[in-house]
Formats: sequence, C-alpha cells, structure tokens
Amino acid sequence: MDEILLLVGTRPEAVKAAPVALALAEQPGLRPVLVHSGQHAAMVEQALAPFGLAPDERLALTRTTGGQAELFAGLLPALDELLTRRPPAALLVQGDTSTALAGALAAFWRGIPVVHLEAGLRTGDLTAPFPEEANRQLVARIAALHLAPTAVAAGALAGESLAHPRIVVTGNTVVDAALRIAALEAPAVNPDLVAVERELEAHGGRLVLVTAHRRESWGAPLDEVLGAVAVLADRHPDVHVLLPMHPNPAVRGQVVAALGGHPRVTLTEPLAYPDLVRVLRRAALVLTDSGGIQEEAPSFGVPVLVLREVTERTEAVHAGCAWLVGTDRPRILVEADRMLQASLRIPLHSNPFGDGRAAERVCAAIADLLTRPGRNPGDVLESVS
Repeated sequence: MDEILLLVGTRPEAVKAAPVALALAEQPGLRPVLVHSGQHAAMVEQALAPFGLAPDERLALTRTTGGQAELFAGLLPALDELLTRRPPAALLVQGDTSTALAGALAAFWRGIPVVHLEAGLRTGDLTAPFPEEANRQLVARIAALHLAPTAVAAGALAGESLAHPRIVVTGNTVVDAALRIAALEAPAVNPDLVAVERELEAHGGRLVLVTAHRRESWGAPLDEVLGAVAVLADRHPDVHVLLPMHPNPAVRGQVVAALGGHPRVTLTEPLAYPDLVRVLRRAALVLTDSGGIQEEAPSFGVPVLVLREVTERTEAVHAGCAWLVGTDRPRILVEADRMLQASLRIPLHSNPFGDGRAAERVCAAIADLLTRPGRNPGDVLESVS
C-alpha cells in the first residue's frame, strides 16, 4: 500500500482534506494518513470529527509567541522526522497556510512528490491576503502535481513557467465537504445558534451571517464593516445577524465594542463545521472575508458580499454568486440593502467551484502521478472530468 500523507494544521485545511481522505481510503493500493501539524491545536480534530476522521499522526509543536518564525522553526524538524520515519509515496498540502508551505519544503528536501490541493489561486498582490499569497506561490514552485479547483486557477498556473507543469482541474473539495455534511441534516449544537433558530421560528425573520477575520482588515477597516452591520440590522427589523468571533483578543474587543448588546446581533464562538453549513443553508445573505465561505455559499443559493478589496476567487464574482464590496461602509450597505430588498437567491447547481465530485478527481490524479511520474513536455494542462 502506498501511503499518501495529508498534512493539515487549520480548520479549513482539515475540512478540504477530509473528502480526499475518505476517497483515498476507497482507492486500491493507496492509504491516506492524516497528519496534524499542530498549527491550530484543537480545531483540526473538531473539523475532522463530523466526517468520522481523526489525525493518524500529530506533530509535537510548542507555540508561545504565535509568530511565523517560531512556527516554522518547530514545524520543519518535526516534519523531517516524520518523513524519515514514515516516508510516503506523496505528501498532499492544501491551500496557502504556513503548514502547507512548511510541508512542501520538508517533502521537497526529502525528494517526496508534493501534491498541492487548491492550487493556482492568485491575487497578484503579496500583501493581500498576507502571508497566504506568498505561501501558495512558493508551494507552486516545487509541487509535482497542481490540483486546481477551476479552469481560471489552472490558467494562472499554466502562465507561470512551472518546473513541474502537471495541472489537473478537479473542482474544490470544500463543495464535496459542504454537501456531505448538509446531507446529514444534523441539529444545531452551538447554544447561541440554537437560541437564534428558536427566535426565528417563533417570530419569523431572516438570518444574515457575518464573518471577518483577515489580518489586513484588523483595525479601521473592521470598524467600517462592523458599523455597516449595525446599520443594516437597524434598517431591516426582520434581520437577525449571527457573527462568529475571531479568537484574537484585539479583534474580539473591536467586535464587542461595536455590536455587543445589539438586540438582533448574536456574537458567538467559532461554529463547528456542521453548524456553519446549517447557517449557510438558512441564511438570506452572507458578508464575509473568508475564502471558504465564498466557495461553499453558492451551493446553497446564498448571495455573498466579499469584504475584501481583491479576491482570488473571481469565479464567484463572474458567475453572479458574489459581489466584491471591500470594507467601505456605504458600499456594503448599498449592496446589502439591494439584496435584502430583492430577497435575492443564487440558482442552485450553479456553483463555479464544483459539483461535489472533486475528491474523486483528486484521487485519480494522484494515482496517475504515482503510476506515470514523468510527463511529456507538451502536457502542460489536463482536465479530469
């Protein structure tokens, strides 16, 4: 059995890797090994649990300052030890986190093929998102297999003169994950969400989900967003806002100062993934700077206002699923008012990020990589359908 190490360190990584782990487990000759880097201590286990999964390996990582240098200083030797003790046929990293970059480097140094899930997302601006834009560009330089979620992402990769131009369009596995969890129809667990649902069931109204966590939005931009949310709740008496708060104390302080005590704004702890999917299925509108939610929401017909100046997920904007509004309060309010007044919905089955079968394509591409490691120079772009 060829072992494929799936390295995850944050909740989004775990959610997007989970469908791949499940699909690989059904692939003859391949065995998935989930590795928790320790970047976010408890959130990976919580994210994997709804899929019936748990880490097979956990790196012993000690963090005190929370800085990038400290994180890499701990990750690289721990990863090297793991890859020496348990050398895999390939190492899969997801997206653009510090875990992904450290894993790619450690595998590259050991001559292990790097598979990059969700490859090719680009803004072209190394400061937005920071440091993620640099991370994913760096991973692309050494990856042996680039699993692009869309043709746009594949096109970006094809134009970068990659050393290993093996690109496969798979769709985004987060769509697989969201649809799988939605089908379970699990009841809400978060007590704040339970209370909001009871309120809406008793008195009617619409739910608006707000998430804001990007580092570049901290401070004045976040104040603009929160001010817009307060005005939006005041203007629409039937709207109830649910805002899961970022764990950073400074960000929490901003959020509580701006919205704490508002009668129709509920501030809550980060939602478990099944609860988040439940909210997306029910929401009338989403305001977010999260990349994952831009990908998930179209599957449930929910329009998204993207609280960023640029997005690497332009497919959603071009498909009419999302609107880029930045952090400008008047602009946010104009678009939010328009959508709520029109009760706008996105047509189902129009998600530009996939159809729920991305993990199958990922497995096929990995199997092909292992059986046919070399490619002809002309094989720059291929699509698995």
